[in-house]
Amino acid sequence: MRHDPPKTTSAERSNDTTRLQTGALLIIAFAVVLFLLVQARFVLISLATAIILFSLTSDVINFIARQRIGMIRIPNAVASIAALVLISAALLTLTSILLAQVNTVLVTTLSYTERAPSAVASLFSWAGDDSQLAISNALRSVDVSSYLRSAAGQASGITQATVLIILFVGFLFVERIWFETKLLSFLGDEEQAERVGKIIQSIIHRVNYYLLVKTLISAITGAMIYVLARAFDLELATSIGIITFVLNFIPNIGSIVATALIALIAHVQIGDPTTTGLIFVIAGVIQFVNGSIIDPMLMGRALRLSSFGIILFLAFWGAVWGVPGMFLSVPIMVMMLVVCSYVPQLRPFAVLLSREGLPETEKMLSQPLERDLFGQDIKPD
Repeated sequence: MRHDPPKTTSAERSNDTTRLQTGALLIIAFAVVLFLLVQARFVLISLATAIILFSLTSDVINFIARQRIGMIRIPNAVASIAALVLISAALLTLTSILLAQVNTVLVTTLSYTERAPSAVASLFSWAGDDSQLAISNALRSVDVSSYLRSAAGQASGITQATVLIILFVGFLFVERIWFETKLLSFLGDEEQAERVGKIIQSIIHRVNYYLLVKTLISAITGAMIYVLARAFDLELATSIGIITFVLNFIPNIGSIVATALIALIAHVQIGDPTTTGLIFVIAGVIQFVNGSIIDPMLMGRALRLSSFGIILFLAFWGAVWGVPGMFLSVPIMVMMLVVCSYVPQLRPFAVLLSREGLPETEKMLSQPLERDLFGQDIKPD
């Protein structure tokens, strides 16, 4: 007995065509956005960094504005200018220190070029003489000078990016006083504008708290690694400490690279496997305690980010923007988590991005922040 296939109505065919067109448009839109992110990454990285630094200024400005000189309170305009000057000075100082340390590392690396292949190959002595010789020859065939020139060229771009970031932050300061007015005019609804303003404040508060804790933990870790390097009389102790401080802003991978780096430098300089292993173990313990115990303890429930989500964002933004994208991956993830939490259609993504599957709720948004980044009351006096 033959069975005729079910007939599809014109409405069903129309719905299938609409879904197909929507899916195709989404793929095209994603490809276009990805292309723009890659092609304009220098400007976009600088802009993203400027926005993050600008978000820090809200608490900094409030902190400065609360200070008194005798009976006179510092005006808000003066506090804004002081915050901009402080951020600019900090950026320029950090850039100069980083460039100086990069130059030191490059010069020292050139002096290690002859003995480094043999030292690294000796780590594989357990595999046999043939394997050790093959690794040594392979390392000697690498043109280290070309890589160093490329690294020096990329390092010089840091200065240009710093100047651009300072300019972006300055213009954001100018727009700051009109932001609430523009937001109200854009949305056309006072209640909705207030809600969006609270969402932005939540993003700023969480990103600021993350940066504060991460800076504190990274500084402590860098100082401890510096002391370790000095204890074993390593030549690049200062550079290792600063590089460790910077790399710890890259989630998960940064601490691994920093630990491997100090062990490699120790082995090339000292050449004793036992000493190298001891340095590796001590550095690993420091990174584990600070990064896996103290860091989550201080972060608490302020971020509640999924570890797998962090890896995905790290891989994606690292592929799109390179190393700067790795530094910016967590702040971007925090922003997306907060935004998705308060958009009903995107809330499933917030559930996936959150650690316990419990993103923020509307009730949490209605609770005003009572203290700023410096632990001071943010309510008007």
